[in-house]
Amino acid sequence: MSDANGYRCGFVEIVGRPNVGKSTLMNHLIGQKISITSKKAQTTRHKVNGIYTDEKKQVIFVDTPGFQTDYRNAVNDRLNLNVTEAMSGVDAIILVVEALRFTQADRTVMKQLPKNVPVVLAVNKADKSKDRLLLEAFIAEIKSEFEFAAVVAVSAKHGLGLSELMMSVEPYLPESIPMYPEDMVTDKSSRFLASEIVREKLFRYLGEELPYAMNVEIEQFEVEESGLHRIYVAVLVDKDSQKAILIGKGGERLKKISTEARLDMEKLFDSKVFLKVWVKVKSGWADDVRFLKELGM
Repeated sequence: MSDANGYRCGFVEIVGRPNVGKSTLMNHLIGQKISITSKKAQTTRHKVNGIYTDEKKQVIFVDTPGFQTDYRNAVNDRLNLNVTEAMSGVDAIILVVEALRFTQADRTVMKQLPKNVPVVLAVNKADKSKDRLLLEAFIAEIKSEFEFAAVVAVSAKHGLGLSELMMSVEPYLPESIPMYPEDMVTDKSSRFLASEIVREKLFRYLGEELPYAMNVEIEQFEVEESGLHRIYVAVLVDKDSQKAILIGKGGERLKKISTEARLDMEKLFDSKVFLKVWVKVKSGWADDVRFLKELGM
């Protein structure tokens, strides 16, 4: 396509406090799982670009970490900075809040919103509200605090209201030819997606036991001529006691995490995967800004 001819293409950032369903929303908007999800807050640590393409538009969604106000350290300060920096370089923003639950943390996120970028309010988990009048009053309260370009009630988990949400951001995308091929759903590398899959399993199987001072590092990623993917992953933690939690009794927990991660990778890469995961202790890494830069954070 050499001429836009009415076609639109642009960037839309998805923001909100932790655990309101931002990653689930993006996965359903693009129709494929590329951003990890968990009930534990702060699952997403990197900006993940998901790409939706149809005959009229291409939307590059930026899924950011939940804006963190409860746990302050160098990691979360850097993540919060990533969120606010990204807002100035997009064509539209989707602010995600949870239906009937608007907290001080939500207001903190709202205060970061720029005045010169259109913001669409997505009220997620709206299907859980059986009282329509109560939901309307809830939305009216939030609208009184910020001038939104549009408001859409959605259920990311069940795929409700997503077409309307997509249409609400379309007018704010500039006329442009698409930036990516139509069959491309993310600009992230296979290496990055592999690390995200491992992190998701860690979040899902450790729950509240999972330390916030934890990161996943791909130490080796090779694809053999046969298509076999050989992936070696190190999980970085802050203390020996955290290492024991991740490994579990007799190594059973880490084995389960590794097996489920491998199966997801085989589905994603459509090939056999050899996966080796182990745990490393690096004391104080979560507050070592130099080390964070080495990790690309």
